[in-house]
Amino acid sequence: MQDTSDWKSKFLIVGALVGLISGLLAAFVIIQRAEQKQIKPNINAGDGVKVGLGVLGVLKLISDIGDKS
Repeated sequence: MQDTSDWKSKFLIVGALVGLISGLLAAFVIIQRAEQKQIKPNINAGDGVKVGLGVLGVLKLISDIGDKS
């Protein structure tokens, strides 16, 4: 039974690390572009919807990969 929880824990940890790193990278890119243009980044609700739909698309692709395994 320990083997079952072992792979689940590894997947959760890897997923959390990938999410953390990708989120930090996205914030870094936004900060760099704002500094180049010398403006404060302005993120509105429309941008949030675009990002949310993009994340849903990526999750759909990942779930399709899981179905093939």
